[in-house]
Amino acid sequence: MSVNSRKDVVILGAGLAGLSAGHALSKAGRHVALIEAGSTVGGMSRTVVGDGYRFDLGGHRFFTTDKRIEEYVKKLMGSEMLTVPRKSTILLRGKYFDYPLKPLNAIFGLGGITTAKILLDYGLQRLKNWPAGKARAVSLEDRVVRDFGRALFNLYFKEYSEKVWGVGCDRISADWVAQRIRGLSLGVAVKNALFKVCGKDLPTLADHFLYPSLGIGRIAERLLEGTGERGTLHADTRVTRVYHSDGRIERVEAHNHKGPVVTEGDEFVSSIPLNTLVGMLVPEAPWEVRDAAARLRYRDLVVVAIPVDRETATDQSWIYFPEKSVPFGRLHEPKNWSPLMAGEGKTVLVAEYFCFRGDDVWKARDEEIVETTIVHLEKLGFVDRKTAEGGQVVRVPRAYPLFEVGYIEHVTRIFEYLNGFSNLHAIGRSGMFRYFNMDHAIESGLDAARDVLGKTPVPGEATPPAVA
Repeated sequence: MSVNSRKDVVILGAGLAGLSAGHALSKAGRHVALIEAGSTVGGMSRTVVGDGYRFDLGGHRFFTTDKRIEEYVKKLMGSEMLTVPRKSTILLRGKYFDYPLKPLNAIFGLGGITTAKILLDYGLQRLKNWPAGKARAVSLEDRVVRDFGRALFNLYFKEYSEKVWGVGCDRISADWVAQRIRGLSLGVAVKNALFKVCGKDLPTLADHFLYPSLGIGRIAERLLEGTGERGTLHADTRVTRVYHSDGRIERVEAHNHKGPVVTEGDEFVSSIPLNTLVGMLVPEAPWEVRDAAARLRYRDLVVVAIPVDRETATDQSWIYFPEKSVPFGRLHEPKNWSPLMAGEGKTVLVAEYFCFRGDDVWKARDEEIVETTIVHLEKLGFVDRKTAEGGQVVRVPRAYPLFEVGYIEHVTRIFEYLNGFSNLHAIGRSGMFRYFNMDHAIESGLDAARDVLGKTPVPGEATPPAVA
């Protein structure tokens, strides 16, 4: 098969991680090829443009405690960035509770008996953990019960976690919840509610975030623009084979509507799903590596945007719905993030359905899932059917890595093999099978660029910021 092109660096996937790597490398004088299966860049962090409205795939705030990453993004975006207050609630037992937790709200909302039970259970669990120290947690259930008590676990964590991930909490790895709520405990949440300085650096508790005025997808678009003439984007192009020899990746084969696209390179950066990468290798990976890859799963997402003929419908950043009586798990209103996300006198409500490809939600007709969403939004009091104007459905395959018990062993086995390729760099949430926020994804791309440039630096050229 003939080679279509050769680049210094070939990047698989044009989400934030891949684009950050491409942006930094092109600024340093490298010629890069970005191969993206989708029609637009950004991956999960992209903005969809509808008829008079814009929405993200779930609403993605930018927040980081790393000042270097924050300055990098601020410099990239310039005046486009807004500072937005976070205001989130949880609908539970027919009542709305502030998130993060505010004790007075919880006490008066849940009632004295339930609150006393939660606090008593929490206190007993703390005594149980002392003096021997915290018991080892294997699953999400183990970890949350140990740190918060079973009453609070049953009240909020259990139902919502199982709704999001589609498996029992005893099958979700404790390592995921450790990353997701790192440093957070009931005590920290209470202190944060009473004394604003406590917990202010925990991303889970952040009450303000940065957001581009035209949607989160603008970060990806600005990164692509910054690659300039040294960056070549192949959109709507799906990688099918990754050829290697003697411990090095040599070329990738991809396909689009024009036919095969074969690209050689000196270095290869991959943000595509980790198990997909393993399955594309030619010659194929050893059996135990392929077996480990086959055991990794991803959770899929269906996003439904409902235009509404009114100025606003809520005053929230997000609203969470743990209970199964509401089919979607989370709702956000983009206009509360930026007034430019919908026209005057119009707004849009965006619901997220967590699912697996092939299940009833994924296979539902667009008209059916739009109708279901409107029915429940009307029951919740957010819309009057007369003001809802149809809807738009976006299906997002492999939206989130599924962190099941044992996944770390599988990922470790895969990387023990992939690390044998001297010119392959795995990055991003899907590419590394890690729980990454936007700042982590960007950081991983910049780290990969720095590693590439560390091999063969270009004299006199700028290098990406050190972010390790």
